[in-house]
Amino acid sequence: MSDTYERVKEVTADLLKIDPAAIRPESRFVEDLGVDSMKSIELIAALDEAFDIETAEEDALKIKTVGAAAAFVDESLAAASGSDLPGGPAPAAS
Repeated sequence: MSDTYERVKEVTADLLKIDPAAIRPESRFVEDLGVDSMKSIELIAALDEAFDIETAEEDALKIKTVGAAAAFVDESLAAASGSDLPGGPAPAAS
């Protein structure tokens, strides 16, 4: 798994006070992990802080699984760095 996924899992486990081993990429926040509306706000805020990103409410509502959260973080980081792919900035134009 990616470093992003591992960090999302860690933040999620810390906030929910659960064993990280219980979290899988396909774990659904509401159905599997018991996240209610207040915890979902706290979780998005914790992820925003951990990764130095800002998640719009309409984007937050689309994130249903831990894996989807990690993918969203990767996309946000790539957009912030100007890269189309996670992991680095776009090559300089010549």
